[in-house]
Amino acid sequence: MLKTRIDFMGRRKLAMGFSLTLILTSLVALAVNGLNFGLDFTGGTLVEVEFDSPVAPEQVRQALERSGFSKGIVQNYGTETDLLIRMPPQEGQEQATLGDAVLQVLRQQYGEVSLRRSEFVGPAVGEELREDGGLAMLIALAVVMVYIMFRFTGKFAIGAVVALIHDVIITIGAFALFHWTFDLTVLAAVLAVIGYSLNDTIVVADRIRENFRLVRKGIPLEIINTSLNQTLTRTLITSFTTLLVLLALLFLGGELIRGFAVALTIGVVIGTYSSIYVAANILLVMNITKADLVLPEKEGAEADMP
Repeated sequence: MLKTRIDFMGRRKLAMGFSLTLILTSLVALAVNGLNFGLDFTGGTLVEVEFDSPVAPEQVRQALERSGFSKGIVQNYGTETDLLIRMPPQEGQEQATLGDAVLQVLRQQYGEVSLRRSEFVGPAVGEELREDGGLAMLIALAVVMVYIMFRFTGKFAIGAVVALIHDVIITIGAFALFHWTFDLTVLAAVLAVIGYSLNDTIVVADRIRENFRLVRKGIPLEIINTSLNQTLTRTLITSFTTLLVLLALLFLGGELIRGFAVALTIGVVIGTYSSIYVAANILLVMNITKADLVLPEKEGAEADMP
């Protein structure tokens, strides 16, 4: 195993500034741009079509608007001849047949157009999915805090949850900043990020707790630095192998899981960073000591029992 002596906590103030910058940028992007919710959450119709020759998405959107289909989003889907059209519910138009109506307009404008996929989601279902998704993230964070409190101490629980919130905000903020589509697959990726980041944080926390109990001398900053260096190889190998799979999904998996792969890739990178700097940094901010982690001593007859 590679032994390192990196002064992680010596750069904790720089890391804190970096994290605050990312979080502030994410919050501003969420406030200004909002999330570009997919049809899973907003309701509407999704149509994937193929043209005989390359066509500009903006021209297709304008053609649809001239035919009375407003607020649609048109984008290339893999190639220059494939387009993905997301159309919100239209007044005076039967939603179940909206995809057929869009296809008819395109064939009138461009001739032969092949329909590859058409999906419809009702607005009531989309709103319910959005609310349930947000509730799922809150429940996940609450359960994590309870679990860490039982396994470690309250200070570790706060550090772990702060790191998870840090990872979730930055991952979601990236989708708001670049206006990427946020759908159910991305929400699943965000929940997976919580699990991945938690696993990494627990490994680091276990080593910190062990070293606090074993090391007779040493200030908390030195003990945490030692613990981070001892787990660094494991952390990097785990993250690297995970990223290899995610990059394969990102470049070879196709458009349907691109959002999932992007969200997980961002989450793994940020989660690796937060398990080293954010969770451990919070412990120092809360002035963790050996007294917080010392096991209670047995008294009387219990002390003689094996």
